[in-house]
Amino acid sequence: MARKPNVLPSYLLHKQSGQARVRIDGKDILLGAYGSEESRIRYGELIANYSGGVQIDPFAKSNRGRFPRNDSEADSGPSVGELCLVFLRHAEGHYVKNGEPTSEISVLKSVIRPLNELYGMLPAKDFGPLALKAVRQKMVESGWCRSSINTGVSRIRRIFKHAIANELIDSSVLERLKCVAPLLAGRTEAHDNAPRKPVAIEDIEKIRKSVSSLICDLIDIQRLTGARSGELLKLTTRMIDRSGDVWFAELTDHKTRHHGQSRTLYFGPQAQLILVKYLSAEPDKRLFKITRNGYRRAITRTCEKLEIDRWVPHQLRHTVGHAVREEFGLEHTQAVLGHATADMTQHYAKISGLKAAEVARKIG
Repeated sequence: MARKPNVLPSYLLHKQSGQARVRIDGKDILLGAYGSEESRIRYGELIANYSGGVQIDPFAKSNRGRFPRNDSEADSGPSVGELCLVFLRHAEGHYVKNGEPTSEISVLKSVIRPLNELYGMLPAKDFGPLALKAVRQKMVESGWCRSSINTGVSRIRRIFKHAIANELIDSSVLERLKCVAPLLAGRTEAHDNAPRKPVAIEDIEKIRKSVSSLICDLIDIQRLTGARSGELLKLTTRMIDRSGDVWFAELTDHKTRHHGQSRTLYFGPQAQLILVKYLSAEPDKRLFKITRNGYRRAITRTCEKLEIDRWVPHQLRHTVGHAVREEFGLEHTQAVLGHATADMTQHYAKISGLKAAEVARKIG
């Protein structure tokens, strides 16, 4: 496949002079000493103007556009990179579950990377709509999908909002950034990911024959219960109530807990035969010794090795949902997958549990 041309001009080295350069409309513009703060800021200003359609004069000393600076000022305030660092320190203490960082931390770092590459040295007070559009364009050039770009822009605004809440910058900065509208479907070069579909049974079987017994068992339990992979990997022996013909585990920590929802997994006869192999005399020891990313990688790498359509563990929920809906109906599907609304009554919660147990008893 031919490499997609880089629409966003790159920060490069001009070997003859040792300066940084950027090529815009076929002309090289020298930015100052390569790697210096001055050259990074100059590059960011030029890219912001270029992305916003502002004509660039390569001979002008500065093309600052909407980023005026008073060089006589002793302190221009914190830089964009400093705001990112402050927010990451906050995030590492805020986005935590059971003492472990959530996936939000890695997502934030991926958003901060293009932001810092372009504007890390720029005073945060000078970061405006054109600069935000330039960062967004870099995400497009990196192959991000439209929805991820829009949420990435929202995360950047969150960084600035946190800085305002801690009186690091003025609120007018965020007000300007709110003027950047989200990318719309069909009106941007950013692609949209196809909706996730159920995994073909034949593809599941091909993977099962090529992975370890642990991965195979996790695949089977997901197919039998409709559980999220993260929910299964948190299970301990103590959590599983084995007093009835259908076992169940009430989860105290799950994806939708902050919405006031409850989540219970139900294990029928087939799932029980798998679980019994992992039950431990240590009641609080996790049953499955693998991380969620490790489980995912084991499947995706095997898909690549076998040259079949790539799928991830979460898609097994779609497979289960499709099968349950075909045989039992929508309400049973909602009960099994845990899609009940946050404001459901205790009565409905009880009915939901009975429906999920019915499914587990028959097919789980």
